[in-house]
Order: sequence, then structure tokens, then C-alpha cells
Amino acid sequence: MIKIAKLLLIILVIAVSVFAQNGKSKIKSENLDPENLPKELKAFIPSGYEALNATKGDLNLDSFPDVILVVRQPNEHETSDVVDHPTKRPLLILIGEGNNKYRLAAKNDNAVYCVDCGGVFGDPFEGISIKNGIFSVEHYGGSAWRWTKIITFKYSPTDKNWLLTRVGSDSFHVSDPNKVKSTLKTAKSFGKVLFEKYDVYKD
Repeated sequence: MIKIAKLLLIILVIAVSVFAQNGKSKIKSENLDPENLPKELKAFIPSGYEALNATKGDLNLDSFPDVILVVRQPNEHETSDVVDHPTKRPLLILIGEGNNKYRLAAKNDNAVYCVDCGGVFGDPFEGISIKNGIFSVEHYGGSAWRWTKIITFKYSPTDKNWLLTRVGSDSFHVSDPNKVKSTLKTAKSFGKVLFEKYDVYKD
């Protein structure tokens, strides 16, 4: 009986290990060249816009790679006014369906800061990271006082959408970079927020 029990325990451990591995995406996050996107992705760029950033990864935990595309207006440096009228940078979630085909699953014009939202430091947009159905929009800006802001969303199979999970911020003075003030907001404080409803300008 003891040998049988040990054998069953070993089988259970192996099964749990295999299940855990299968639950993790094997699709690695990859930055694409926004100036040399394949035509399948270029087709989603709205008229009057150009690609600012394109990141490939697994956004909905299936076997096909997906893409987050951030676009901008070519003349945003001239039109954007961070105080009264920031020129928006839409973020598009493109879900892969195989054979280099994609569909637009979600879009948000207020998930990425504008070109002059970084203060003296300049454009605050740092990029996108994707891992296992989770993606983050990363910003960095300021002048003498520097700040970072990382906004993270996670795919919800139940909602078939991406939900805001955390907003993390750091700030520090360049004269004392080791003295960092950090803040973290989670769903416990802001509740259930769908990706399309999030507004970085009101956060």
C-alpha cells in the first residue's frame, strides 16, 4: 500500500507540473520594427496615423501570437498641448487567428501619454511589455523630479477582455536618485476597470 501511495503521489506531482507548464505561454514578447511592419498589421493603422510601437506576445492565452500596436499622428509635436488638448495615441489590441491574420479586439485612445506629457524630459512613452495574457504600458518623464508610471492589464477569460490590475508609480529627484517614493494602486482600490474604459489622463 505504501508503494502504491508513493506511486500515486509521483503521478500527481508530474500531472500538476505538466498542467502548470501548459498554462504558461511559450510565445515570447518581441518588439517589432514600427517602420517595417507586415501588411497584415499595417492594415489596422488608422488613416492619418503611423506606427509608434508594435509588440508581439500572447495576450489571450491561446496558441497564436498577438500584437499591441500604438499609433500616433506624424505632426503630434506641433499639435499636442498637454494642458488643454493632448494629441492622443491610440493603443490597439490585435488578436492573432493564425495564417498571419489578426482581428481588432480592443482600442483605447487614453492608455498612452501624449508626446509632450513627459515635461522637460520629453516623450514619456517607454514601450509595451507582454507576458502570459498580461501587458504593461510603461512611461518615464519629468525634469529635476523624475517619475515612472507602469499601467498593467490582465486578460480575463470570463469577461473576454483585459482588466486593469495595477498602476505603479515612482518618483525621485535627480540629486538623490536612491530616495524613491513609490505608490501602487490595485483592483482593490479602483475596482473593475475594462481596458477600453481606462483613462491615464484622469488617473
